[in-house]
Amino acid sequence: MYQKLVGKLLYLNMTRPDISFCTQTLSQFLQQPKKSHMDDALRVVKYLKGQLGQGLLFGSSSHGMITAFCYADWPSCPLTRRFVIGYVVKIGESLVSWKEKKQTTMSKSSAKAEYRILAFTVSKLVWLLGMLKEVGAEVQLSVQVYSDSKVAIQIAANRVYHERTKHIEIDCHFIKENYNKA
Repeated sequence: MYQKLVGKLLYLNMTRPDISFCTQTLSQFLQQPKKSHMDDALRVVKYLKGQLGQGLLFGSSSHGMITAFCYADWPSCPLTRRFVIGYVVKIGESLVSWKEKKQTTMSKSSAKAEYRILAFTVSKLVWLLGMLKEVGAEVQLSVQVYSDSKVAIQIAANRVYHERTKHIEIDCHFIKENYNKA
């Protein structure tokens, strides 16, 4: 019974990010749950009952469009000279996903960093479309991805790979494959 309840909470977690930490912690005890773990899971259910109406809600004016923006800012950190990468995903006017992070490794190529964040943004969009289908939302949406990098856009549009782009060839294939599906 505990495993089934935690599974349902994990499923609900897709549209209720406020319970992410709780569900992740509860899922660590699936093999040998104790009464205290079940009590904690029921506490999360009680919390959810008190928070009805919260979650990812989309109004009728969302126009069925998913828009994503991605960027890599170099060198925005003057101390380490590392890229800060980020993306924002919106459905209509509703912000549904975002991330900004300083890279942990040094990159000598701004094009590489820009293209990697473009590939990461596309993978996030693939996940989001799958999640929307999973929860029964109509997925007849147009998807637009914007990048502030002319180089990344040119690499994505180019069908030929060169010696200079071999280190991002997997990302190139991933983006083109998903672009052709859309």
